[in-house]
Amino acid sequence: MLKRHRGELLLIAGAVFFSANGVVSKWVLESGLSAMRMTQFRSTFAFLVFFIYLALRNRESMKAKLSEIPTLFAFGIFGFAAVQGFYFFSIARLPVSIALIIEFTAPMWIALWLRFVRKESVSSSMWVGLALGLSGLTLLAQVWRGLTFDGLGIISSLLDALALATYFLMSGALGNKRGGPELLMWGLGTTALFFAIVQPWWSYPTSILSKSIELHGRFAGHHLPGWLLLTYVVLLGTVLPYFCVIEGVRATNPSTASVIGMLEPVLAGVFAWIALNERFNLIQLLGAGVVLVGIYIADKASTKNESAEVK
Repeated sequence: MLKRHRGELLLIAGAVFFSANGVVSKWVLESGLSAMRMTQFRSTFAFLVFFIYLALRNRESMKAKLSEIPTLFAFGIFGFAAVQGFYFFSIARLPVSIALIIEFTAPMWIALWLRFVRKESVSSSMWVGLALGLSGLTLLAQVWRGLTFDGLGIISSLLDALALATYFLMSGALGNKRGGPELLMWGLGTTALFFAIVQPWWSYPTSILSKSIELHGRFAGHHLPGWLLLTYVVLLGTVLPYFCVIEGVRATNPSTASVIGMLEPVLAGVFAWIALNERFNLIQLLGAGVVLVGIYIADKASTKNESAEVK
């Protein structure tokens, strides 16, 4: 039980750091750096952090058997490159709110996978919690205010949700064989290689590093250098939250991790309110509360399932 509580705290911490990173990333993106170049930068340098860490601490753990490499590469492609790539494609064709709601159907896909493919029992309270969580996200994003139906955008968002579900499931399976830093090194390394092929580094807009970036919202009128903001994105917006999440999955299970991940839209709104002066209206506050109740119910259901399996 202590291990599970530690995992839940790590997952919550990961959600906090991912959400806070949204504010910093928005400042950088508004300065002119494209979303795909941002992904390339954060993936590549986060990979280097884990690579150096393992090279100094446990070089043997970096090795992989020939039979493991296809699975590790699949983990990187589906869990990192696909999740981010499909998300950015989706928000280019759909309102962010719609893309966000569809992406966070991932817990539902995981529950369906466990129930109908792996033939595991999924309690009714888990379904109730997931339904509440998704309903709360719908209220939070207020999808009715910007609903557009773009076929490719909807398909891309669904693929994003499936990629996110795959990430959680593969993290749970691979986490039993390898430590978090090793998985992240391989996953981020695969993503870095993918983007290096798609958009070579010699064409990277390096001027962003020396650029003085204007902050918005509560910090309007202030500027910070691009290299400092991008360092934050790499260390506190990628390395730390990914480590928390993958260790959290290893200590709990994919269902719990995906459900607690629903905290991210709620927390993102809180940070946007604090730093960008964006505010929740009454309906959004209600939605945030419904999400939290849904997470609590679904997490309790997952805990009971684990206890039953142990007995």
